[in-house]
Amino acid sequence: MARTLTRHGKVLVLAAAGLATVTLIALAPLLLQAAAPAGTDWGKISDISQTYGASLSAVALLGVATGLVYQARQTAVATEDAYRASHRQLIMMSMDDPDLMVCWEPLPVRVSHLEAKRIYFTNLITSSWFTDYQLKRLNDDGLRVLLRAHFGGEVARKHWEISRIHRRQINEALGDSRALRFVTLVDEVYEQAVSAGPATPSSAYFSAS
Repeated sequence: MARTLTRHGKVLVLAAAGLATVTLIALAPLLLQAAAPAGTDWGKISDISQTYGASLSAVALLGVATGLVYQARQTAVATEDAYRASHRQLIMMSMDDPDLMVCWEPLPVRVSHLEAKRIYFTNLITSSWFTDYQLKRLNDDGLRVLLRAHFGGEVARKHWEISRIHRRQINEALGDSRALRFVTLVDEVYEQAVSAGPATPSSAYFSAS
């Protein structure tokens, strides 16, 4: 969060500097006329001003453009977060109501209502990581660290065993290379976890006391 705020502040400073530079360039003739002594060679000053003015204008435009690009990215992030929040709400509404849960696509294997609730909730966890990965708030190494711990549990493995093919098919149909990269990374860590040994069963998560 601190890193995000720092980056946000730097972009705002750059954009503000660009706007300030544009304003300074616009007011430069008036400032020069007020400050210059009588008999000043305005032709020479004009040539110098044009040279430096072009450079300052380029810097100013860069600052403004950077601010606009950052604003567009923030809008995209907000839109993606809003979409995920809506999807999460729909899942949460259906998890405690078997009548609503059957409105979703059927799972490829028969499971109890409790197992289905756990799988759907695990899907929310994976989807949150997917969103962070898509928005580049989470990189490959960070994702691997999360997944190694995640696949220590039997529900996590069950969820990915059920959903991995469907996830890949969707992202292949969309042609989203970063989304496909996400699925590939999850597959890799999942296979490593399975090869390393059995998962911790849900019944062993907590002590009897």
